[in-house]
Amino acid sequence: MELTQFSSQISRFTPLVWTMLLGNFFVRASYYMVWPFLAVILYNKFALTATEVGVLLTGSAVFAVLLGFYTGNLADRFGRFTLLYSAVVVGILAFTALALAEQLWTFCIAVFFACMPRTLWDAPSKALLSDELSDSQDRELALHLLYFLVNVGAAIGPLFGLWAGLNGEQFSFIYTAFAYLVLLLALIVKQASAMKVERDSAQNSVPSFGAWLRILRQDTRFLWVLLATFLVYLVFGQGDSSLVQYLTRAQVPELAVLISSLIITNSLIIVIFQFPLLHVMRDWSIQSRLYCGGWILILSQLMMAFNPVSSFWGWIGAVAVLSFSEAIMFSNINIYIDRMAPSHLKASYFGAAGLCSLGFAFAPLLGGVLLDWGSGTTLFIAMAIASLKAIYLYRLAARSN
Repeated sequence: MELTQFSSQISRFTPLVWTMLLGNFFVRASYYMVWPFLAVILYNKFALTATEVGVLLTGSAVFAVLLGFYTGNLADRFGRFTLLYSAVVVGILAFTALALAEQLWTFCIAVFFACMPRTLWDAPSKALLSDELSDSQDRELALHLLYFLVNVGAAIGPLFGLWAGLNGEQFSFIYTAFAYLVLLLALIVKQASAMKVERDSAQNSVPSFGAWLRILRQDTRFLWVLLATFLVYLVFGQGDSSLVQYLTRAQVPELAVLISSLIITNSLIIVIFQFPLLHVMRDWSIQSRLYCGGWILILSQLMMAFNPVSSFWGWIGAVAVLSFSEAIMFSNINIYIDRMAPSHLKASYFGAAGLCSLGFAFAPLLGGVLLDWGSGTTLFIAMAIASLKAIYLYRLAARSN
């Protein structure tokens, strides 16, 4: 992308667009601030077993994903800002509860609610981006920038969590609650500029949730994309859980150094190469971008399947290839969904697409089963096959167009 074109597109981003982008950054950073370290707090303060912690965290994540499917339709029916306000209010209450809870049951309820702001914010904020930017290229840039900021938030979140969640001061969660309060004030200020968007949206006839489900069942192309994306997320999810399990069981030398290096490699490649890749692929169709990312994903899984377990640089190379696939696919999946969704059902479609995140939720379970029953090679070959199946499903969706 040329610098002048980039500057021109950025100049057309309204204050509301920037509020949505920075809000997504903050919501994601807050989520990752909590998620990696809750298990430690639950063990140290409440003495929960590993199984009990796993049930609580997995259950809250699945609940949040399923909630997002419903709230996307609510955002189309009752307005984007209604759900955005709900997200920040829940965030304020949840993180305040995490800071103050002394009983296990209140802390567990707070954990469930702490997973909700991300879900409540995601679909309506993406829909608002689409509503605000009439030019398709501007929307595409905004969604790429959204993914970039989400990754920065995911990187910064655990660093803040290390300070706020693991230094023995549970009360530090109150700082996140205060930050959500600041985000609430920003929404109040920017809502006036969004009123036209809300009124225009209200002029369209938005179906009830039941009617929306009937529409969804008939949209075969979108269902193929959902299933393909679920498989893609299932494959990527192995890198966060099963790969670490595999390396740990294999007693790889300098395991901590290797895992840290893999995380840094992933973050650096996505942050550095996302926009250069956007420039290279600017004239490609969205399907071609997804096919390219899918084939790179297959290559990464085959590299992992046949890499000698003690080969440090082999794992770095495999994760680097995986990261290039991620940089290509994740933002373009959002763009694909934006193009498929009718203007009055943007949030509903983005909310339904959130179901694909169940791929991340079930990745540790499937990966653990494959590691127990087979080996690392079995796991990664199975993921390569799943990636190939995803490409096939994306092709089916393109043919259904």
